[in-house]
Amino acid sequence: MKRNILSLTMTLAILFAGLGTSFAQDDMEQTTEETTMDSSMAEEAPAEPVAKPEPVEEMADESAEVEPEEEASLHQTIKQKFIEGGPEFMSFVLICLILGLALSIERILYLNDASTNNAKLVDEVESALQNGGVEAAMEVCRNTRGPVASIFYQGLSRADQGVDMVEKSVVSYGSVQMGQLEKGLSWISLFIALAPMLGFFGTVIGMIGAFDAIAAANNISPGIVAGGIGVALITTVSGLLVAMVLQVFYNYLVAKVDSIVNEMEDASISLIDIMIKHNTAK
Repeated sequence: MKRNILSLTMTLAILFAGLGTSFAQDDMEQTTEETTMDSSMAEEAPAEPVAKPEPVEEMADESAEVEPEEEASLHQTIKQKFIEGGPEFMSFVLICLILGLALSIERILYLNDASTNNAKLVDEVESALQNGGVEAAMEVCRNTRGPVASIFYQGLSRADQGVDMVEKSVVSYGSVQMGQLEKGLSWISLFIALAPMLGFFGTVIGMIGAFDAIAAANNISPGIVAGGIGVALITTVSGLLVAMVLQVFYNYLVAKVDSIVNEMEDASISLIDIMIKHNTAK
């Protein structure tokens, strides 16, 4: 739970920091433009009150040269498209992105902690069984993090009940550990499916608004149709983009879980072989 809250807080901080930077840049640019306009007007003001045609043409040419502005930054473009797509729909898509990234970051941290050197653990458990018996091997597992060490501990705790009970305990507790590894993946999958659906929903609503505008104007002009459809499709693009980003994280997590599960199965087989080899399980 603490890891989920930490991941969500980190994601929100990054997003709000980016938005705050974009707003600050906009304010600075607006202030700079106003100052530049004031200074340029002060410099270009004619000294004589009599208006002449030539200075007017020069001022017109200069104003025409000032018209082209610099290209908008990435933050400005994202903010503009967010507003054009409609905050009532884009907000839900943004929530899917935030929650999906928070869960993905939490799972990545958890799976990285779960990855251990299983070969080294198997050697340490075997050495402990030879020198100190089952209690020494259980102490090694207790001091080692990761799902494999937990499975070994559960298996060694049933050593006095026979190999069959050890194997059943390993299989049962392995299923529990697998569930812990896959925890949260279903929610990420939900956000991957939900983000495009929300985008399509916003697009349909936007299309309805565009057709209403056409009906109200009683004119199918390219400006009315293109503007309404273009704004409506922004939600679809946003939903698809969020789904693609989360899909990358989801596939990485699934591959990581499969790798850890395979290592768990190999290590469990090695534990059974070690216990039979040393006649630990009676």
